[in-house]
Amino acid sequence: MNDDLRNIVLGVVAAGISAALGWLARTYLWRRKLRRKQAFFGLPENSESLLVVNRDPATSEPAVHRFDVFALLELAALIKDCGANLQMVTQDNVQQGFGERTEFCVGGPGSNRRMLAHMGAMLPGIRVNIDPEPGPDRGAFQIGSERYRLDPGVTEYVLLARLTAGQRPDARPVFLFCGQRAITNQAATRYLARNHERLARKHGNGSFVLLLKVVNSQAYGPDVVELVADVTRAAQAPLPPAATTETARPTHRAS
Repeated sequence: MNDDLRNIVLGVVAAGISAALGWLARTYLWRRKLRRKQAFFGLPENSESLLVVNRDPATSEPAVHRFDVFALLELAALIKDCGANLQMVTQDNVQQGFGERTEFCVGGPGSNRRMLAHMGAMLPGIRVNIDPEPGPDRGAFQIGSERYRLDPGVTEYVLLARLTAGQRPDARPVFLFCGQRAITNQAATRYLARNHERLARKHGNGSFVLLLKVVNSQAYGPDVVELVADVTRAAQAPLPPAATTETARPTHRAS
């Protein structure tokens, strides 16, 4: 074998080794990223999850608002990316506890009984006005001593929460998407899909409650979302007495 042929063979071998090492490195990084995503969502390979569907309160017939359908589709894509399975159920047909399966619950307490139960059990510091009568506080959030009113199409709020039951290390999380309007539910699911890596770095696999603001949805749809505050501490503590008295008439406590 002459020197030229030997150099060619060595070059081919080196290129093959480099390609193999690059493929192994990319595969390792992809798998590590997937494991982190699965841990954050509580969705290991082939695990089971629950999608709880709310109803459209604007109709008398059982129906789901189109923006809530879009939210469910985005969540279904997240679940499939983790290699997990999903079961979709309506809000009035769920009769089980939480912690056994990862759950994604969409819709405010006025359209989703399951949301009402979760908020009453795990978020005593939040009240949502579900009074159907028109008024300045209709749809408003009371979080601790702060109130967040709805301005339809201009300024709307949504709660995005990841909650775990008790101290069980194997407890699966519950994700809540509690918005003042259906379009804000979709905005929260999209925010989660885009920012889950950053949220995992900041909060780990623990509980958190974020208040998000959807800006000018009549022009931008669910795409322009701002983080208002991390309200975990206020949401998990009892409402202050002053807030309880002030909001007792127009609001309904999630319990």
